[in-house]
Amino acid sequence: MRKISLFIAMSLDGYIAKPNDDLSFLKIVEKEGEDYGYAEFTARIDTIIIGRKTYDYVLKEIGASHYDNGQRDIYVITRTERPQVGRTTFYTGNLTELVDRLKSESGKNIYCDGGAEVINELLKHDLIDEFIISVIPVLLGNGTRLFKDGRPEQILEFITTKTFETGLTQLHYKRKK
Repeated sequence: MRKISLFIAMSLDGYIAKPNDDLSFLKIVEKEGEDYGYAEFTARIDTIIIGRKTYDYVLKEIGASHYDNGQRDIYVITRTERPQVGRTTFYTGNLTELVDRLKSESGKNIYCDGGAEVINELLKHDLIDEFIISVIPVLLGNGTRLFKDGRPEQILEFITTKTFETGLTQLHYKRKK
């Protein structure tokens, strides 16, 4: 069965963005030739679930090719219907139903790249199987929290921790069955 993996960065105090969806703090750990395992991770996935605000930000800052390499299905979770673009579907239906369907199909793993609303909806239904969280050495004090209140407690199983010269620490857990 396919699993859903979260691969995301947050500040030490738990924020994935500063106010106004500002991700500039990620530049603190940018280093030539260092992708923190992203290429290795994305080689194991063929489907991406992403919130519309995160998708729009990446489109503007990096470009569509960051997600759509022609070999992945992309589901942008949105409230506004839009026509499909290539393999990118703008999904307005029930997120749990989408995930159940995707998990039952054959294929590689599924990557959830945020944002916080999508992540927390998946957490409410215990649908995230693997957590790869990169902690950036900064205290932001305000912004968009990775983990919101009001979701069920979940016990995780530790896999590994990696540390990098830039001060980034990467935590890897999986959902305890």
